Amino acid sequence: MRLRQPLAHSGVVSTLIHPADAPDAPWWRQAVIYQIYPRSFADADGDGLGDLAGIIGRLPFIAALGVDGIWLSPCYPSPQADAGYDVADYRAVDPRFGSLTDMETLIADAHRLGLKVLLDLVPNHSSDEHAWFVEALAAGPESPQRDRYHFARGRGPDGQEPPNNWVSVFGGPAWTQVEPGWWYLHLFDSRQPDFNWDNEQVRAEFVDVLRFWLDRGVDGFRVDVAHGLIKAEGLPDADPEVIAITPDDPRFDASIPMPCWDQDGVHEVYRGWRAVLDQYDVQEACGGRILCAEAWVEPLERAVSYVRPDEMHQAFAFPFLEAPWRAVDVRAVIESMLRGYGSVGAPVTWVLSNHDVVRHATRLGYPPAPVRPNSGIRPQDPQPDAALGLRRARAASALMLALPGSAYLYQGEELGLPEHTTLPPEVRQDPVWLRTRGESVGRDGCRVPLPWSGDAPGLGFSPTGATWLPQPDTYAALAADRQDGVPGSTLELYRTMLGWRRAAGLGRGSLAWLAHYPPGSEVLAFENAPDGGTPTVCLTNVGPTPVPRPDGELILATDELAPDGSVPTDVTVWVRADLG
Repeated sequence: MRLRQPLAHSGVVSTLIHPADAPDAPWWRQAVIYQIYPRSFADADGDGLGDLAGIIGRLPFIAALGVDGIWLSPCYPSPQADAGYDVADYRAVDPRFGSLTDMETLIADAHRLGLKVLLDLVPNHSSDEHAWFVEALAAGPESPQRDRYHFARGRGPDGQEPPNNWVSVFGGPAWTQVEPGWWYLHLFDSRQPDFNWDNEQVRAEFVDVLRFWLDRGVDGFRVDVAHGLIKAEGLPDADPEVIAITPDDPRFDASIPMPCWDQDGVHEVYRGWRAVLDQYDVQEACGGRILCAEAWVEPLERAVSYVRPDEMHQAFAFPFLEAPWRAVDVRAVIESMLRGYGSVGAPVTWVLSNHDVVRHATRLGYPPAPVRPNSGIRPQDPQPDAALGLRRARAASALMLALPGSAYLYQGEELGLPEHTTLPPEVRQDPVWLRTRGESVGRDGCRVPLPWSGDAPGLGFSPTGATWLPQPDTYAALAADRQDGVPGSTLELYRTMLGWRRAAGLGRGSLAWLAHYPPGSEVLAFENAPDGGTPTVCLTNVGPTPVPRPDGELILATDELAPDGSVPTDVTVWVRADLG
């Protein structure tokens, strides 16, 4: 690629960090996917819980936003001990959300609107109401039925102590006793027993589940806890100083090896799944079915192993989500992600918010990194600066969507929704909150039902006004109808960003830092130049003083520019490069 000198204010373009992708690269290498959390997206039947009919009715809104597809969090039959991530039947739809026919209608309608559809797949564990686990309990110790899960003898006199020292991510021990001397493993809630992936029946079952949904037109799967399936042989104890540190603890370090996470055997599983998806591509020429890994794995070399050419297509770049709002930190993460994922030929999959972390419009309302992304916020905790958080969130989103690769958006971020930070204890439902007896706040604050109409009961989420979690007062002004068509609103900003990203081919572009803003400066400025496409310059000012705006046609600014046209603090601009 020929490097240019596009900008009067920028000097020369510095060393290329990431080359442009091929113009005919598969869709998923540059796609923007919109995450739908069904419980909280839209409720059509009025019971206060979102459903598939509600999603179907809002698909035109999503398509008009300019994304390429949707990812649905679980809609399977479930007792909802963990909001659907405790699956009782992987081949059906929970009646609370609708029916299998509704799902088929949703897939067909989405495809007609040009949207791909990804489902959440939860292979690490099932519900305790899954038929296999019910059979296992009834069959008794050392039965073939129990071998589908991790049942083990306890330690100590008469086996009355857990088989090892592992703890649940949700708090408390990772083992529950079912009868004298015998325990079962659950790395999450006690109602989510872990599958034994050394059992061939388990492996065959999930291949069949993949085929069940692929046959119904699903375009891929986001794989929950992708790094957790295989456990170290013999289920050995973990380092006692490390095992008790949960992900919401500031001391948490994902790079420390653990016998329950990121075992090499997971890669054999995913190579098998990739082969299944590739068969569908050959048979149907559908443009690519995909797998996206949720894998909280460090170091980077371990994380990128999930997206080698014969494994997953995508894996979330969580270090980007976790990076403090400082130019030096964000720049370092962007470079390391592009180089790391590029080393195996994979795109980076950027993300700022999801159903498990504090919304970035709230996280960024604090000084850099005082709140871990997954720690939650209580009414009595220091509250964020809402205006600052939204300003930075808009700037961060524009920065992310200017980067090459793919990106995932979480429902409501296009409205600038903050976390609900003042939920009363009695309404909280997250098992994290319940298992820790309130010591950990949990994730309810980012899962509050969306506001569609600022003047309607329940803000238009439900025809009856019912909502399974209460909405904060601030949501009314941020409702979709209050922002639709309003210049400068967050909703219109997202529509502009996504429209230009697609038109200019930013997802398949290159990245070169602008030399006028060297490492250590408080500005992030780069050129994204797709092969044969229009070069776009993205500049984000993280410093305390305005900086000159790059020359060229202004495509967007996330907030008002200074009177002299310079870029103020916490503002991102996109400029069509002036090549002279």
